Amino acid sequence: MTARLWKWLRAAAASLGLLVAVVTVTPVVNWMGALLAGRWDHPQGETLIVLTGSSLENGMIGESSYWRSLYAVLSWREMKYRSIWITGFGEGPRGAAEVMREFLIGHGVPEGIIHVETASRNTQQSARAMTRMLANDPGRKVLLTSDYHMYRSRRMFAREALEVATLPIPDARKRGGHWRTRWPAFLDVAEEMVKIAWYGARGML
Repeated sequence: MTARLWKWLRAAAASLGLLVAVVTVTPVVNWMGALLAGRWDHPQGETLIVLTGSSLENGMIGESSYWRSLYAVLSWREMKYRSIWITGFGEGPRGAAEVMREFLIGHGVPEGIIHVETASRNTQQSARAMTRMLANDPGRKVLLTSDYHMYRSRRMFAREALEVATLPIPDARKRGGHWRTRWPAFLDVAEEMVKIAWYGARGML
């Protein structure tokens, strides 16, 4: 029994060491981010839907929310959307949507075109809420979220019959470009893969 246990522990340690080496010295995080993102283009549209990310315990903007907000601002400067919807409560005491809204306003997006939806607690609920709220809204909808989050997000919106063009942002791909930030990015991607498997097993994707 002891010999079998030690054999299992050695195999586990070897597997962990291999994983550490692969994540640290290869662009596997970039590949995974690109795979989950889908098409990398910049579609035109009238309404931008931004999914919330994280916020910190002190109510400041979290990393994933920061990148989504930043690219929302850059996209608005180019496309001049008629309206922007930020959906999902996100993490933190204040909720990420309000924090992201303040970021957009602070970077020049007109306050009057920004709307927030904070009742949703996950991507599925955001898809349902946006389908309901934008049912009579004319024009093309563009969905913006992190690269690794786009695969599941676009399928959630498709299940709710809300047609969206996708605008993934280089979140995991950007962080995966430097060895210091590869592991946090890998953990985000790995968590997302678990969620994809969980939703997929239940026929929800």
